Amino acid sequence: MPDSFFSAPKHKRKRINSTAGSEGRNGASKFARKGGPRDAKKEQGRVNGASKKNTRRDEELSEESGEDSGGVDDMDLRAEDIDMGASGDEDDNETPAEKRLRLAQLYLESVKVGLADGEFDAAEVDKELISARLKQDVLEHSGKVHLFIADSFDFTQTPTSVLRTRGHRFSVTSAVASESGDFLFTAGKEGHIIKWDLSTGKKLASFFKVRPSSDRKGKAKATQDISVNGHTDEVLSLALSGDGKYLASAGRDKRLCIWDVEKGEYVKTFSGHLGHKDAITNVAFRKGTNQLYSGSFDRTLKVYDLTPSVMGYVETLFGHQDHVLGLDALRGETCISVGGRDKTVRYWKIVDETQLVFRGGGRSRVREVLEGGLKGDDEGEDDEENEKAKNKKTEDKKFIEGSLESVAMIDETTFLSGGDSGSICLWTTTKKKPVFTQALAHGFNEVVSESEGVIKTPRWITALATLRYSDLFVSGSWEGDVRIWKLDAKLKSFSLVGKVPVPGVINSLQLLTTPNGFLDTAAWTKTEQPPQSDTGSLPVKRKQPSANPFLLIAGVGQEHRLGRWLSVKEGGASNGAFVVAFSPRTLS
Repeated sequence: MPDSFFSAPKHKRKRINSTAGSEGRNGASKFARKGGPRDAKKEQGRVNGASKKNTRRDEELSEESGEDSGGVDDMDLRAEDIDMGASGDEDDNETPAEKRLRLAQLYLESVKVGLADGEFDAAEVDKELISARLKQDVLEHSGKVHLFIADSFDFTQTPTSVLRTRGHRFSVTSAVASESGDFLFTAGKEGHIIKWDLSTGKKLASFFKVRPSSDRKGKAKATQDISVNGHTDEVLSLALSGDGKYLASAGRDKRLCIWDVEKGEYVKTFSGHLGHKDAITNVAFRKGTNQLYSGSFDRTLKVYDLTPSVMGYVETLFGHQDHVLGLDALRGETCISVGGRDKTVRYWKIVDETQLVFRGGGRSRVREVLEGGLKGDDEGEDDEENEKAKNKKTEDKKFIEGSLESVAMIDETTFLSGGDSGSICLWTTTKKKPVFTQALAHGFNEVVSESEGVIKTPRWITALATLRYSDLFVSGSWEGDVRIWKLDAKLKSFSLVGKVPVPGVINSLQLLTTPNGFLDTAAWTKTEQPPQSDTGSLPVKRKQPSANPFLLIAGVGQEHRLGRWLSVKEGGASNGAFVVAFSPRTLS
């Protein structure tokens, strides 16, 4: 007799009541018993000559209103969500071609309104202006470099239009200006944020450091106080949204604070389980949106949505093996970051949930041997050639990069990185290695030692910034200058075109195109008047410049923003912000 454990159980087939007929197979009788007297009345009220189609439809409805539904009381009677971005003229029977035509007409109307309200009179809005704006929008959304404007400026002359702000006790860690040209915000190591009028240079408001309550004792001190509206420690980074409505600030207190720019009021704080577990070093807005990225010492990046209807945390990005020291973003749903001593630049694709890893730093001797980089030594070349090669290597000596400190995006696929070896690297997403490297971009820092004499170490790159989608970018260190670089037309290399004297440690940089008429209305800018003719009656006619003026905003201090291992007090270094205006050459 076989064991019952290995025998398959036999299922008895249930008998089907022959009286149920087709109704039992369809499940009508099952739900007829559950419906109660109400369903019985419905059955009596039916017409005898009803079709099978109607009967099946009634059965489907009775199935949907079975045990899972709770009747009228449990029905969702709320109105459907209304898409606020949809046009009121939208029709269900509209063809795709008609929809495209309607949306194009709406876009043209918005462009006309924008031109008439801001830059031009309504009578001057014509087809040429609209076509120019359309071309500009198309180029911006393409995500590629399209503004080759470096040759339109003369960077050999020392700029005369300079605004210098002073209001912080300690080093300024970050300085950002709004795209509208209305406000300037600076943050300092003392924990304060100051709002300035960019056109006059006057202080408008201050967001002071908040002292936590002294009632919290013991383990309560380790948890963050939710009731605090502001920062309780050093503020390390600032970022302004594209519409100029929100200011995001991050600091060593692990708090990410959101402020209303116009009202100058506190809005919200992200901390605890919605925030980082260590000091937040960088924040950056995605261009043209309210999407915010943050990087921290806890080796993660976080994504937030600051849309007024959402105002919440989205997701966390993992991958770095050390502190996140630099962060940048443009219009696309991507961002880029550097991870300090893990010596990697990571290009994050938010939607795809993937990342591209680019490894910087010096290469070891073992890897050079494996890749055949030291063939000359093994093949026994002549001594003279070896000596020449060694002398050339000492002349072109590149210091090993131990940490990546800063990063900046040029366009959606091209970016820059700077490290503690003093090198600036140009990268593209299609290659794993740098396209071009400028070694010792800011020279050597000389220190006199009693035993070793003069010790030369490279000045590391403390800040990088680009003029979005253009061939201009700037870099900063602590030798007393902000250096201006120009990319070539093929984006394969770059060269130095000018310097701006800014004493102190450069902790942050920003390049911003000015709105029309800003340099004429600002009190601190000096505009050059066109020369008069010999008769003195008529001015000399000059062509309009091909590029718009731009501003260089630098946050400067006597110390580095992340520590006190570097101190610069000579040369007029002070804690404040520098704003420098650059105007293009006027073509005769």
